[in-house]
Amino acid sequence: MNEENNELLAALDSVAEVKVGDVVKGEVLAIDDNRQVIVGIEGAGVEGVIPMRELSSDRDADVNDLVKVGDVLDLVVVSTIGSDKEGGSYLLSKRRLEARRAWEEVASKYNEGDIVEAPVTQVVKGGLVVDVDGVRGFVPASMIENRFVQDLNQYKGQTIRAKIIEIDPAESRLILSRRDVLNAEREEALKHVFDELSVGDVVEGKVARMTNFGAFIDLGGVDGLVHVSEISHDRVSQPSDVLSVGEPVKVKVLGLDPERERISLSIKATEAGPWDDIEEKAPVGSVLEGTVKRVVDFGAFVEVFPGVEGLVHVSQISHKHVNNPTDVLKAGDKVQVKVLDVNPEKQRLSLSIKALEEAPEGEEESNNASSSANNSNNGGGNSDRPRRQARRPRQDRAPKNYSTSEEEGNATLGDAFGDIFKDFN
Repeated sequence: MNEENNELLAALDSVAEVKVGDVVKGEVLAIDDNRQVIVGIEGAGVEGVIPMRELSSDRDADVNDLVKVGDVLDLVVVSTIGSDKEGGSYLLSKRRLEARRAWEEVASKYNEGDIVEAPVTQVVKGGLVVDVDGVRGFVPASMIENRFVQDLNQYKGQTIRAKIIEIDPAESRLILSRRDVLNAEREEALKHVFDELSVGDVVEGKVARMTNFGAFIDLGGVDGLVHVSEISHDRVSQPSDVLSVGEPVKVKVLGLDPERERISLSIKATEAGPWDDIEEKAPVGSVLEGTVKRVVDFGAFVEVFPGVEGLVHVSQISHKHVNNPTDVLKAGDKVQVKVLDVNPEKQRLSLSIKALEEAPEGEEESNNASSSANNSNNGGGNSDRPRRQARRPRQDRAPKNYSTSEEEGNATLGDAFGDIFKDFN
């Protein structure tokens, strides 16, 4: 009898005491009406119950898909149960234990300053809801980018890299920042870019975003600006007319400013210019077709090739006198022009419309006669003005009533003007 009592006491001493908050192992004994799971707590000789809500956070989940009789689960003791109507002595939770372990893992990453990969599960007013190893986190809108973001919906479904900046497991509070990660990456990328790039380099990039004044090109974590005037040799009103976000482009480095962290780029500098080989495309004397682009007081600008405009001076519009070029031409008119002069360095073309028109009858003769007279007066020289006749010597223009010869002696003022003042005596 004493031996049996000793065995009973030994068995009672081996039964572990179960306390709220303890992590225990429980063997699934039964599944009750698909609503809860009955388990036996190992080492304690007592039973516990796991309600469906404590088994999974998925309300639509089927308990039979989650556990089976005989499975051994890690559980946390939530509370004691005062009566046997719940089917056990303790309320247990699998979900809360997983959450506790997840918080411990997240806290460890926070202490180490690690960067976490967080899928965006929801877009809400003011920011993004993310999942960090099973823990619900929040990224405020001001912490998403290092610039203002108009539409947050673009991040839904994406996985972002973020840094934990605030954690409070007791309040289930987890705040993250993507901006801090981007700023750190940008600092590293800036150093690399300014160390590697030089003015004049041609590199590959992608259009990151566009504004009214140009397009920002991603060079690998660092954006450079292509001003609207550097996008194309043609006139560009809006960058979005010729570029699209994500489009790969080739750019030339025009300027580097490490202090202001600015990079000036050009797309058109990587392309052949419209004025290249202009002397071959538009030699003096050639006839081209063009479109009137602008009409000004002194003439009209005609585009003869894409990006190449020449000036038809008002004097070269017509053989007839033209007071105002707008009386004869307007933007959009198609015209034939003759090339009078080419200046590749200054990117200038002098054009003529009237050179291709027949001069009115009489005007040509007048022009020829005038030209012959000018050549005769100039002695066949290149001057386009007749020379003035040589002035006669001053003595030839002296009053003929008064002699200036040496034989008659020197005339005085009284001799010369005496008759004029005689009536005043």
